[in-house]
Amino acid sequence: MSLDLDTVTDEPVPVSVSLWEGDEGGLEQAQRQALVTLVKQRFVSARTHPRDWQVLVEHERVLRSRLNDLFLDLAIDRDREVAWKRQAVSETGSRFPTLLYDAAWSREETILLVHLRDRLRAGAAAGETRVFVDREDLLEHVAGFRPPHATDESGDEKRARNAVTGLVKAGLLITGEHEDRFEVSEAVEPLLPLELLHELLESLRRANAEPQAADEGDETDEPLDAGTGEALFEEPEDQA
Repeated sequence: MSLDLDTVTDEPVPVSVSLWEGDEGGLEQAQRQALVTLVKQRFVSARTHPRDWQVLVEHERVLRSRLNDLFLDLAIDRDREVAWKRQAVSETGSRFPTLLYDAAWSREETILLVHLRDRLRAGAAAGETRVFVDREDLLEHVAGFRPPHATDESGDEKRARNAVTGLVKAGLLITGEHEDRFEVSEAVEPLLPLELLHELLESLRRANAEPQAADEGDETDEPLDAGTGEALFEEPEDQA
């Protein structure tokens, strides 16, 4: 049998990335998983999502393109190895459709975020590569901001504990071997820039200055307008 050289080409054979019958997606499974993590979580970091972070670094352009198709932009802090999504802004000032909504930080979460940012900066100045905090220290810090007119101490403590839990779920406090000791995520710094920090502090001052009628057993957390985070439809799930 003779070989017809005219039929021989050097073009690579296309590799299918189909994962199920009728799948028309153009991304490999690892790329899709990284994209889903970007969309569902507040951020992706090398510390909390090492596999997704590596895929993001290697395939940044295609993942950015997929987010852009949803009117979302990809922000990356390469020094701290943190990436997050944000709403795209039109150059003409018009508003794009959005899948995101503003999920306001509670008063207690705001206090903790500012504190964690300060701890990160202090740790970096001291040459620490990782910064840790204890649950009780966080609760005491929040208690130190209790307004003079506040009388519901049990409710305040419950809201403070809920704030710690909320930051754990958001991935900004990382659990380890001990459930009452956390590592502070590097994501706190890029997600809380100086301009937003000033807005948070001003909102906090206003909240402390205005007496609020709080019923015993009131479990609601009053959000501060300045402290917002972006989420897709619902609050972020626990970190995998």
